[in-house]
Amino acid sequence: METLLNRYRNLSVLLLLVVGQLLLLAWQVRAGDDARLLRMWAVTAVTPLARGIEWVRGGAGGFFTEYILLRDVRQQNRALKEEVGRLRLANRFLKTELEMAERARALELFRERTPSKVLAARVIGTSSGLNSRVVFVDRGSADGIRKGMAVLVPEGIVGKVVQVYPTASQVMLATSQGFAAGVISQKHRVRGTLKGMGSSLCPVDYIGNEEKVEPGEWFYTSGDDRVFPRGLPVGLAKTVQEGRGGKEVILEPSGLRGGVDEVLIVVEGVHGLVPDPPRPSSNEVQILPPPPPDGEPGEELTTGNGVVTTDADRLRERYRRLGDSQGHNFGRNPGRPPDFNRPLTAAPPPAPKPDPEEHP
Repeated sequence: METLLNRYRNLSVLLLLVVGQLLLLAWQVRAGDDARLLRMWAVTAVTPLARGIEWVRGGAGGFFTEYILLRDVRQQNRALKEEVGRLRLANRFLKTELEMAERARALELFRERTPSKVLAARVIGTSSGLNSRVVFVDRGSADGIRKGMAVLVPEGIVGKVVQVYPTASQVMLATSQGFAAGVISQKHRVRGTLKGMGSSLCPVDYIGNEEKVEPGEWFYTSGDDRVFPRGLPVGLAKTVQEGRGGKEVILEPSGLRGGVDEVLIVVEGVHGLVPDPPRPSSNEVQILPPPPPDGEPGEELTTGNGVVTTDADRLRERYRRLGDSQGHNFGRNPGRPPDFNRPLTAAPPPAPKPDPEEHP
């Protein structure tokens, strides 16, 4: 190295002088924004190195934050999500149990109210096929179920038993094709036959155009089919219009409106009565009886002669009694007036007069 410097000594000194001169010029010359050229060169040369150092530092800090400090937070977040999922499942289960308890309570109340002997059953399945209108219940011949028994819920009829097995029974719903039941309207006592058509609505046949049926009128079982006891709710008339062969009445079965989970099977049917329609509200004006006379409850206001004629007499008699109960005599006692807001009490008994014979 020394040999090289000795050989090119003059050239080396020249290069050092040139570099020194350039540095002096860069120190004196100013670039844009009043910045020295030397500073601009230095910043430009150092910027890539500083950028690389900052990238390394940011990556190391992010790694430390994401994978070390937040490791426990991620585990807690995952545990909280699992807990929320379990609580949602428990909430749905409790909600289902509550709905089942309410339905069971409604069935129990209906069983106590109906004169027929019924047996509670649970729907355990449906028959195969699209839009099936047949369900299976968990009561069979071992429980005394027979073919042709009526199936209902407190809201209305559901269907009838069409097949019986030892531990289960097959029930045809009221909306199934081939189902029929005798019905009677609540208001006008019009009889007809409810028929299932495979849809959610059922027509009521054999009603003449001259008979009167109103939309919104309730229909009940008539007992003519010998399957359903008389007086069970069937449904509400949705549409009523005249047709060629008779009046066209479309009815929505009320027992199948919200689905079927628990049902009652009529083991021994007893005919009841079709309830009377509710009375419409009266437009007559209700007049209250005259108010009782003023005074305390149970108090009879009478004047000195035993006759109360006007309200002024009653008010004067009441004030007199108030004054007597507080020891005040109107017109004779110029002292403090009585308190009219105090309740009326009995006047104090007068003091006994002394006997002149005992005190001479």
